[in-house]
Amino acid sequence: MKEAKLHSRDKILFFNKEYIAEFVYGGIDGAITTFAVVAGAEGASLGISVVIILGLANLIADGFSMSVGNFFSTKAERDSFEKHKQVEYWEIENLREREIEEIREIYAAKGFKGELLDQVVEVIISDKEVWVDTMMKEELEMVKGEKTPYKTAGVTFLSFILVGSVPLLSYVFVGNGISANNPLLFFYSCMLTAVALAIVGSLKSIVNEKNIFIGIIETLSLGGLAALLAYFVGDWLEKLFV
Repeated sequence: MKEAKLHSRDKILFFNKEYIAEFVYGGIDGAITTFAVVAGAEGASLGISVVIILGLANLIADGFSMSVGNFFSTKAERDSFEKHKQVEYWEIENLREREIEEIREIYAAKGFKGELLDQVVEVIISDKEVWVDTMMKEELEMVKGEKTPYKTAGVTFLSFILVGSVPLLSYVFVGNGISANNPLLFFYSCMLTAVALAIVGSLKSIVNEKNIFIGIIETLSLGGLAALLAYFVGDWLEKLFV
């Protein structure tokens, strides 16, 4: 029962847990950076169209940049793993006795002795795949991740766009019965962003298996700090140059 519960945590909302983590961090980054742009534009008293243009430009550019970064990061990890794995295959073929001794030392350090140690070593070296996997995990401490570069980049970009667009919603739909000069527009943006960050913060806590309340507070605090800095910088720049 306990084992089944642990396996059930590998997926959240029908998605692999590792990709949920990418969605969470992409969403947090998207919401905070876009909201910072909105806050800065508000602080500088820029027009509604400028807020939308800057926000959307930031959303696309930063979302693409972040997804590309995640793509190359994940690809580099997988390439490094495969490179070291090929080295281990070569060493098993060409330095067999040394590699056998390394396996013996690894399991001796774990407490295996005498005949039991000999049996363990014999079982491992009898299968080349098992042997290489053991060396990767025990000697190099490397484990191949399940995430693929393309899926990682795709999930990151999707979450950045979806969650990052929330701060702009009140401005994009300004024509729906709301005056463009209405000071409540920024207030609505703040509230919508707070809700989005709270949801993403709770998901972050689930992924990290930490207290949900703390995760929400941390995420909201980070977003609020970024917005305050952007707002006052925008206000200062407006007074300086206008």
